[in-house]
Amino acid sequence: MDKKCLNCNKYRECKDSFISSVFFIIGMISTIAVRIVTVLMHIKPVYGKVAWYIGVLGFLIFFLYKFKVERIRHKLILKNRLMDKIFKGDNITENDYRLIGYILCALSSNKDRINYFLIFFSSTVAIIVALYFDFFR
Repeated sequence: MDKKCLNCNKYRECKDSFISSVFFIIGMISTIAVRIVTVLMHIKPVYGKVAWYIGVLGFLIFFLYKFKVERIRHKLILKNRLMDKIFKGDNITENDYRLIGYILCALSSNKDRINYFLIFFSSTVAIIVALYFDFFR
């Protein structure tokens, strides 16, 4: 086994936390809620307003969480000089390997890709439905 690859067999341990799953669901609900506002406004305006508040409040919560997580990762990278060590070829400690593994696990999560797809897909559908309501109904 390569001595530099201290945690290579542990990559399978990359698991999303329960809390990240909760915020992922909040983000998905928010995405859908904001996208259905136009439809609901045509059905019953109060439903549209409720969907808007759910969506915007959900996005506020979701992006505060994402901001906090990204800030923590950024501080870990700076504090441990990970980029300097990698680009300058400095010695990388066992702790550095763990931190790099943690960051790579977080970046390899499918949640962001699913979220981006849902945003793209639901936005496309929302535009088509809005065009229908505004011009063909």
